[in-house]
Amino acid sequence: MGLLPGDGLWPVAIFTVIFILLVDLMHRRQRWTARYPPGPVPWPVLGNLLQVDYQNTPQSFHKLRCRYGDVFSLQMAWKPVVVISGLKAVHEVLVTCGEDTADRPPLPAYENPGFGPKSKGVVLAPYGPEWREQRRFCVSTLRNFGLGRKSLEQWVTEEAGHLCDAFSDQAGSPFNPKTLLNKSVCNVIASLIYAQRFEYGDPYFTSILKIIEEHLEDVSGFIPEALNMLPVLLRIPGLADKAFPRKKVFMAIFENLLSEHKMTWDPAQPPRDLTDAFLAEVEKAKGNPESSFNDENLHMVVADLFTAGMVTTSTTLSWALLLMILHPDVQRRVQQEIDEVIGQARRPEMADQACMPYTNAVVHEVQRFADIAPVNFPHMVSRDIEVQGFRIPKGTTLITNLSSVLKDETVWEKPLQFHPEHFLDAQGYFVKHEAFMPFSAGRRVCLGEPLARMELFLFFSCLLQRFSFSVPDGQPRPSDHRVFAIPVAPSPYQLCAVVR
Repeated sequence: MGLLPGDGLWPVAIFTVIFILLVDLMHRRQRWTARYPPGPVPWPVLGNLLQVDYQNTPQSFHKLRCRYGDVFSLQMAWKPVVVISGLKAVHEVLVTCGEDTADRPPLPAYENPGFGPKSKGVVLAPYGPEWREQRRFCVSTLRNFGLGRKSLEQWVTEEAGHLCDAFSDQAGSPFNPKTLLNKSVCNVIASLIYAQRFEYGDPYFTSILKIIEEHLEDVSGFIPEALNMLPVLLRIPGLADKAFPRKKVFMAIFENLLSEHKMTWDPAQPPRDLTDAFLAEVEKAKGNPESSFNDENLHMVVADLFTAGMVTTSTTLSWALLLMILHPDVQRRVQQEIDEVIGQARRPEMADQACMPYTNAVVHEVQRFADIAPVNFPHMVSRDIEVQGFRIPKGTTLITNLSSVLKDETVWEKPLQFHPEHFLDAQGYFVKHEAFMPFSAGRRVCLGEPLARMELFLFFSCLLQRFSFSVPDGQPRPSDHRVFAIPVAPSPYQLCAVVR
């Protein structure tokens, strides 16, 4: 008998399948090592990619945690991943083993086009000398920025005044506060980075915020995760542009803003902002190939600070106002404390925080309940470690389930409810818990934490000082359901802001 058409392809097909299966077995060999964390059985090639709901990752991890424990493993395509849940395990990974877990795995889907291998910024950069240099610069600049014409607190307080004016313009009519909150917080970051603010009605400003928001939607969900786990797919011509259509436009925004800023920079003058301070470091670093101060990294650092600094704080404030209209009794207690400590004659100051335990507790409880970053950016183990009795090999990707800490039933009295008393003792004094880690912990803790804390207290206090917030007449009571994206936001809602 002669060969049927295509018979000659069978040996090639069989060899290819066997080869792929052998490679797949090689990549999951760590599952058979002693004391490796348990986990669901992975599919060939895809691993457990299809067993995680990227529209609600915390719920997926909760179900797996109930079955496999606080430390469990996943095989995401050919990448070994270990998920860490619960206060004890997360603290052990991020703090006790912090030096060995501070690295980042490669995340090719989030890398930006046109930038060199060192231009990783501060959020996704590998743990090493370049990252330490950039983080040290950002932290010291944020901490010491009394060099310019205004301090950070003055910038925040003035912007809170502009935000209150914009709320007043609504004249008590129903509106969604999201856009105004985005603009106010963005202006604080713009003041820090560019020493300028935008008018809320500026169409260019509106377009910037729209592109940032759309870009964050692009990098959320299953597709970017799949591309990070199977980076070979990014070699398909045109796929990256289709998957992330706004990425180049997103980076072009910062390119344009920096180009305009450089035209007014005078190295002989004191730095006006973070960009000036960075440009001064670039000048000092000329001729030093080991330095991470270069134009490419400037773009990445600015993009990191601009995006992370804006969306996290504005989303938390959006949650805060929603929770105030859902819990009017809490709102009244906050306003009573504001009236007693600050009054109506002056603006709130950070010095007031120590005298306002209830307001401070409410701000912290908003962050805990909102849980806007339930799954932290992934870490990578730089050498073999042991966590909760399990051995995690070098090179493994770690996912710290911060939601499991903020909602830990062994720590919080009412973990799934909004309950400001979580942060008050029996005498009404403010208390902070070790399990409160919305900014993560360890060496990779959010470098903008001090600024975010300042913004949350000052914006929240200014708004509650001037307005009473309520559900619009005739509208149903909004829900506190979540929209799972980067970051986790409340479902769209409207409120009325009535001048007190």
